[in-house]
Amino acid sequence: MHIEADIKLGFKDVLFRPKRSTLSSRSAVDINRTFIFKHAKGDWTGVPIIAANMDTVGTFEMAEALAKHGMLTALHKHYSEQQWNDWLADKGDDFFQRIMVSTGVSQNDFEKLGRILGDNPKLRFICIDVANGYQQSFVDFVRKVRAQYPDHVIVAGNVVTGEMVEELIISGADIVKVGIGPGSVCTTRVKTGVGYPQLSAVIECADAAHGLGGQIISDGGCSCAGDVSKAFGGGTDFVMIGGMFAGHDQSGGEVVEKDGKQFRAFYGMSSATAMDKYAGGVANYRASEGKTVMVPYRGDVEFTVQDILGGVRSTCTYVGASKLKELSRRTTFIRVQEQENRIFN
Repeated sequence: MHIEADIKLGFKDVLFRPKRSTLSSRSAVDINRTFIFKHAKGDWTGVPIIAANMDTVGTFEMAEALAKHGMLTALHKHYSEQQWNDWLADKGDDFFQRIMVSTGVSQNDFEKLGRILGDNPKLRFICIDVANGYQQSFVDFVRKVRAQYPDHVIVAGNVVTGEMVEELIISGADIVKVGIGPGSVCTTRVKTGVGYPQLSAVIECADAAHGLGGQIISDGGCSCAGDVSKAFGGGTDFVMIGGMFAGHDQSGGEVVEKDGKQFRAFYGMSSATAMDKYAGGVANYRASEGKTVMVPYRGDVEFTVQDILGGVRSTCTYVGASKLKELSRRTTFIRVQEQENRIFN
């Protein structure tokens, strides 16, 4: 047994320290970024915010809405090959730069991935997604996918420590997803006691990834635009969002009306709801590590997108960053004391 006594921080534990700025307007901030990947060919330019690969968020409709802003969507893995083919039939070349194909790590998943990519060779991003990225079988699967698809951008996760980020990048991942348990419908920390405060995970994992020429995604824990900015300030390259994109016209999830108000279901992909839907129930050797909540109907996702992007631009003006790329270099975080934390959050 070993105890780490260093302070570890979540998004609610800090605020940005404002600094002098020559920027006169939020509109002057460039929130696009260009990345060159360690393994994959070519670069990518866009707004580095990603809708999570949950079936209540990572939908075809969501992808079409976010692509208009240069953002990405990780499509959930339960769409069939035929649904993929039908949906992509009339899409332009740039659209393929805005979507990720998600996959699990079984042989069936590998074969389905091959069929989707074979039918749609313009697809570029592969998102290999598991809850526990520390298993050797997961690392082996990343190597297998890299060997099969040497030119594709491979996203792999989830992990929360620098040494595992390095292992995955060395094994073939271009981008590593960082986060265990911070999501609003994830109960991993409650059920297993495993996790890592998200901001500290981002800071440490970004340092490890950048040292090898890789990138990371901060996955989970953002409940407002300020949290998205804090993730970027901590050094993440991309931010993946679930709950903030739930409850919209473009979101998945059952629609329910209660007391004259509309709600949409939002649940984790390790929840009993998801496993009942796709796996015939929760296996007797495991526990559900997600929950289901009913999110008030929020209308078109366009309003949420503008709120997030406007918030990030505003953060940049407060610290004097004319480009999103500069935000982490311009960031000084102030730790919020416990009493203030309760007031502000």
